[in-house]
Amino acid sequence: MPDSDTDDVLEELASLPTLAHPTASPDGSEVAFYYDRSGRNELHVLDVETGEHTQWSDGEVPRNARWFVEWDADGDRVFFHLDDDGNEQNDIYAIDRDGAVEPIVEFDGQTVLADVGENGETLLVGSTRDGQMNLYSHDLASGETTKLTDHDRAARGGLLSPAGDRIAYATNESDDFGNLDVYVANADGSAARTLELGETGSEATPVDWGPDGERLLVSDNSADLTRSGVYDLRTDEVTWFGGDSEESPALFMPDGRRFLAVRTREAAKMPVVYDVESGESRELDLPEGVAGFGLAGDAVLGEDRVLLTHTTPTRRPDLLAYDLSTDGTETLVAAEYGPFSPEDFADAEYRTFDSDGVPETPQAAVDHDPYDTLEIGALLYDSGQRPSPLVVNPHGGPRGMDHKAFDLYTQFLVQQGYSVLQVNYRGSTGRGRSFVRELYDDWGGAEQGDIATGAESVLAEYDWLDGDRVAVFGGSYGGYSAYWQLVQYPHLYDAGVAWIGLTDLEEMYETTMPHYRTELLEKNIGTPEENGDLYRERSPIRYVENLSAPLFVLHGVNDRRVPVSQARLFRDALDDFGYTEGPGSESPPGDGEAVEAGDYEYTELGKEGHASSDIDQKIRLFRLLADFLDRRLGTEPVVAED
Repeated sequence: MPDSDTDDVLEELASLPTLAHPTASPDGSEVAFYYDRSGRNELHVLDVETGEHTQWSDGEVPRNARWFVEWDADGDRVFFHLDDDGNEQNDIYAIDRDGAVEPIVEFDGQTVLADVGENGETLLVGSTRDGQMNLYSHDLASGETTKLTDHDRAARGGLLSPAGDRIAYATNESDDFGNLDVYVANADGSAARTLELGETGSEATPVDWGPDGERLLVSDNSADLTRSGVYDLRTDEVTWFGGDSEESPALFMPDGRRFLAVRTREAAKMPVVYDVESGESRELDLPEGVAGFGLAGDAVLGEDRVLLTHTTPTRRPDLLAYDLSTDGTETLVAAEYGPFSPEDFADAEYRTFDSDGVPETPQAAVDHDPYDTLEIGALLYDSGQRPSPLVVNPHGGPRGMDHKAFDLYTQFLVQQGYSVLQVNYRGSTGRGRSFVRELYDDWGGAEQGDIATGAESVLAEYDWLDGDRVAVFGGSYGGYSAYWQLVQYPHLYDAGVAWIGLTDLEEMYETTMPHYRTELLEKNIGTPEENGDLYRERSPIRYVENLSAPLFVLHGVNDRRVPVSQARLFRDALDDFGYTEGPGSESPPGDGEAVEAGDYEYTELGKEGHASSDIDQKIRLFRLLADFLDRRLGTEPVVAED
C-alpha cells in the first residue's frame, strides 16, 4: 500500500483500473468492455475461450465510461456513445476490429442506443432530437432514421423483437405521473397497444423478449414490491414470479424456459434464476454483495453460461462467467488492486434505525411536523481513526440506493481517515413502490430528516465518532441533499461538499433535459405551475442565510442533467448575502499576516459533465476533496502496516 503521503494514496486509488459495461457478443464467444488500465478509458474485447483481451480503440471512445456499448448483429463491430466532454448529448458511433470508427446516428440532443436488430439491418434508438425522449428506427444500409413514437412523456426501455417486426417500450399516457405502462407496437410504431399489467399508478417496464418472439419479460410494482412477469402476447396472459422481496428481472436464457432476476436483500443485490414453468427459483451461489448482468440480451455466453460482475464492499468488481448447470464460476477478468489489497478497505456495517423524518437537531429552513415512523437502513464504514470524523454521504437519484458494493469514493474517504455513513432514506429503491412514493411531493422533507436522524443515531451509539467533526458530501441529488442538510440542520455539520447538486428547483425545471424535466421533476414534485410554492420552499438557494459551516461547491461545466447554473446561482446568492469566498488557512502566509478563512469555496470542473469515471478527473476531484476536508475538519490518513 502507498506510504502516508495523502497525494500518493488518492492517486493510487483513483488510478486503479476499472472495467465497465461488459457486453457479450451475439454468439457469446467475446466480451466487449471499457477498461482504463492504460490510464485512459478504451474499448477492449475479451476472447472468452483463451482469456486474452485486446484493445480496439486508441482515444476514439469517451474518456468517461458512463454510457454502455453494444455489439452489432454480426459481432464485427461495437456501437458506442460519444459526447462532447461529458455533456451527454450523445451520438452513436461504431468501431471495428481494425479500430476504424464511423458515426452511425448523429442528432441534436441526447441519443441513446436502445436495441440492435438481430437481422443486422436496424437500430432502435431513443433521442431528444424533437424535444422529449422518443424512439426512432435507424436503417443501417440507407442511413435513414424514422421516428416511431411521439409521446409527451419519455418513451424508455425500447426493445426490438427477435424477428424485428415489433417493438416494446414503456411510457405514460395517463394523468397519474407515477404511472408507467408497457406498450407493444409494429416495427414502424403503428398499432401500439398497452399491455394490461397492473393498476394505474404502478410502474411496468419491458425487460427482454423471449426467444420465440411471443413472450415478454416484464417488471411491475402493482403489488408494492417489484416483481417479474412473463407476458404471453398470444393469449394476453401474464404469469408473475416472486413477490416476497424486491426483484428486478434481467434476461431470458436462450431456451426460454428460464430467466434471471436480481433480488434486493437489505443492501445486497443477489442474482436469482427462475424456472418459467414451475415458478421455482434459487439464488446463484455467490458471496453476499452486488451482482449484475448489464444489458438483457448481452449477458449470455452459452446455453447455461451467463456473464456477470460481482463485488462486495471490500472487493472490487470481478467479471465472471457463471454456469447455471453446475453453479461454477470462472473469473474472466479479475479486479486489480495495485498497491492495495481487500484487507486495506473498510467493510460496510448494515444497520437500521427508526425515523419520523424530524431529527432532534433544530430545523432552520422549513419546520416539519413528524411524518410516519419508518425503519431506515444505512451503511456505516469505520475508518479505524480514533477519534474519527464522520462524513455523511447521501446517495443520488433520488431513486437509487447504496449497496454492499465496492465504492471508490467511500474507500477514498476512509483512507483519508473519515468514517462514512450512507443512508437509504425514504424514497430509495429496494423497499417497494410505497417506500419510493414517500418522497413524492416532499423533496427536502422527511428524506432529509432521515439522513440527519441517521447521523444522530451513529453519533449517539459510537463514542469513537467525533461529533465536532461531521461533514456532509453528496453528488447530484446527493448534492441537493448536501445543500439542504447545511441550510436545514446547520447545527449538525461542521463542513459540507455539494457536488453537481440542485439549488434552485424552478431554474432546474427550465434548464435540464426534457426527459429529466418530466420523469424526475414532474413525476416527483409536479410542475412549477402546479406546485410553485413547493418548488420555492424546497430550494436550498432560498435559505443561504442559514449556512454556518464552510461549504465547498463543485460542478462540471458541461453538466446537462443538473446545469452548472445551479452552482453559479447559489454562489451569487452567497455573495449577495455577504459570505466570502476563499479557502481556510492552517497557517499564515510567509509575511506573517493572518488570513481569515472564507465562508465557502467554489470550483468549476472543466471538460466534465455530470461526474466522470476518467482517471485524471477522479484524481483532480479527490485532491480537491482531500484538501478541503483536511483544512476544514482535519485528520490523518489511515496507514496500513507492512
